[in-house]
Amino acid sequence: MSALYGNMVADGDDREAPCRVRVEHRGDRAVVTLDEPERLNVLSAPLTRQLRRALEALAADNDIRSVVITGADPGFSAGGDLKMMRTAIDKLSQPEGVADVWRWIRREFGGIARLIAGSDTIFVAALNGAAAGVGLAWALTCDLTIASERAVIVPAFGRLGLIPEVGTSWALTRRLGYQGALAYYLRGEHIDARTAQRLGLVQQVVAHDQLLATADEWCARVAAMPAHTVAMTKPLLRAVADAAWNDALTLEEFAEPTCFTTAAFADSVHTMLGTG
Repeated sequence: MSALYGNMVADGDDREAPCRVRVEHRGDRAVVTLDEPERLNVLSAPLTRQLRRALEALAADNDIRSVVITGADPGFSAGGDLKMMRTAIDKLSQPEGVADVWRWIRREFGGIARLIAGSDTIFVAALNGAAAGVGLAWALTCDLTIASERAVIVPAFGRLGLIPEVGTSWALTRRLGYQGALAYYLRGEHIDARTAQRLGLVQQVVAHDQLLATADEWCARVAAMPAHTVAMTKPLLRAVADAAWNDALTLEEFAEPTCFTTAAFADSVHTMLGTG
């Protein structure tokens, strides 16, 4: 492990660092709150590492079927920590150079995105305010993204001299198309919640004080369905997003017979036929 990356990991693993991520268990679901509001929940090393550990534990818990990710008011996340970026820039002359930046982006920021996308758990992003940079990337990676009327999408990459990262290019082109994604990047304009909904960047916009209650309603929908159906549907839908029609049909054909073997499906059939 190189010196710079090792120092960043050590900072993130500092057990004496203040708690910057709160986790509230609510039966079959959990609410994870980025909790450094005085800095708009900027993605410092401690917050990032605490978040990753929290999500890893929740994704490994078979009793947790859905997770809500939100921020402590007034913002969701301001994105990457500029102080941490400055440290990285100052150290680029060291032997590992840019590889250190790559390690952090891939293993920490990208690691959280891969965990959200690759887990069978359903992740709901509840945008309570401004969402920018990697924080926004994580929100767009979630299985559902809902927004408070106070939420603002902040396309900050271009102004910082960066490209869309941590899966943002994938999410934007699929929601906006190539030209729409490029226009989003070039304009760099803040996007209010209603406009974000019209563009397909968020699924639902609600009153600010109803945000977590609405997120919980989505979690209740997950809980109301047989566990195997949601766990199988999530990877199926993510896979077919990049598949040809025939390949999608083939994936469904292989997956569907498994559902026939479950008690949940048998009970539904018997109930509908009145033979239960």
